[in-house]
Amino acid sequence: MNEYEHTQPGTLVRVVLGSVTVIASFAACYPVLQGREPELPALIPAAIMMLCLALFHSLTVRVNNNDVSIFFGAGLIRTSFLIEEIRRVSTVRTHWYHGWGIKKIWGGWLYNVSGFDAVQLEMQNGRIYQIGTDEPQLLQAAVIDAMRHSPLRPS
Repeated sequence: MNEYEHTQPGTLVRVVLGSVTVIASFAACYPVLQGREPELPALIPAAIMMLCLALFHSLTVRVNNNDVSIFFGAGLIRTSFLIEEIRRVSTVRTHWYHGWGIKKIWGGWLYNVSGFDAVQLEMQNGRIYQIGTDEPQLLQAAVIDAMRHSPLRPS
């Protein structure tokens, strides 16, 4: 089995958070242009937006014979799912009201940075995990291939 890896950019997340960061930074530093001291507490929103941008600017998915692993942005937020625990994999469309990021959904969790296409992993214990992707068919095929070739998966 060939390993699968794909990073989906969160384009709208980048544009919105980047714009808000620039605006908040300018607002905090504006007093300096008027010859006054900068208002440091006003930099807090900009710092929070920069942190969110670093954490959620993309979603990377890796599939090998042992697990499906995902991580957001810089890689501080990550999780993985053992191939041997996956019962079923399918492509799905997420709902607009679930938004993007990490969301609790009925029966499980959604991990998404852009768009509404996702691959759903139904686990042996009944939990559902939806992984947002702009390559749903390729990701589904990679997980199915891993399920076939996993040395830990019962035949």
